[in-house]
Amino acid sequence: MATIDVSLGKRGFGQTSRTDAWWIQPLAVFLCFSAFIVYTTWAVFQGDHYTAGPYLSPYYSPEVFGASEHSWFGPKPGWWPVWLPFSPAFLILWAPLGFRVTCYYYRGAYYKAFWADPPSCTVGEPRSSYRGERSFPLILQNVHRYFLYLALGFIVMLAYDAWKALWFVNPATGSVEFGIGLGSVVLLVNVTLLACYAFGCHSLRHLVGGRKDLLSGSPALGKTYDCVSCLNRQHMRWAWMSLFSVGFSDLYVRLCSMGVWTDWRIL
Repeated sequence: MATIDVSLGKRGFGQTSRTDAWWIQPLAVFLCFSAFIVYTTWAVFQGDHYTAGPYLSPYYSPEVFGASEHSWFGPKPGWWPVWLPFSPAFLILWAPLGFRVTCYYYRGAYYKAFWADPPSCTVGEPRSSYRGERSFPLILQNVHRYFLYLALGFIVMLAYDAWKALWFVNPATGSVEFGIGLGSVVLLVNVTLLACYAFGCHSLRHLVGGRKDLLSGSPALGKTYDCVSCLNRQHMRWAWMSLFSVGFSDLYVRLCSMGVWTDWRIL
C-alpha cells in the first residue's frame, strides 16, 4: 500500500491556521487574573478596614491574630519579626490561594494566558520542548488534593462568618439582635459560590467515587458522586463566579469600614 509522508513542521510563536479570534479568551483571562492579583495583593498588605460591624472580609477569615473583635488569639503576636509587615491575611490566605492556583481548571487557563503553553489550541508556543508537570516547578501542582482538605475547612469557617453577619448590635439597647444587611447577603452568596466551586473539585470527585470501578454497590456513595459530578460539570463557571465574589466581598466590607458605602439594612 502506498504511503504519504506528511511533515507537519513546528509552528512559530502565534502561528496558526485558525481564522477565528482565538486570542480573545487568553487575553480576557490574563486581564481578569492580573486585576485580581493586583487588588488582592493590595488588600492583603493593607491589614486594615477588613471588618465592618459583624462583617469580616473572606481575605482575613479566620482572623487568627489581629486587632478586631473577630480575632481568635488577640493582636499581633510578639514573636512576629519587627522588620516584617504584618497583616492577619498573611497567616491564612496562602491556603485558599494554593487551592485555587493548583486547580485543574485554572491550570489550563493561566498556562495559556500567562505562559502561552500554548496560547490556544493549535497555536504555536514560544518553546521547543515540553516538560509537563513531572518537573519542577509544575510538579508542585500535584499538591492540589491536599489544598482541597484545607479549602473544605475554610468553607466551614466562612459559613460561620455568614451566620455571624446576621447578628447586629442594637445601638439603643446594646444587645445583639438578628438582622439582615446587604453585607449579610454578599457574604452568604460568596460562601455559597465558594462551596459550589470547592465541592465540584475534580480531586473531591475522585475521592468520593472516581477511584472505584463500580458504584452501584454503594447507593450513598453513588449519590454523593453524582452530586459532586453535577457541580463539576460547571466547574469553570463556579471558578470564575467565586473568584469575583470573594474579591467583591472584601471590597464591600472594606468600603463599608471606610465609610464610603453605607450598609443597607434589609431587616
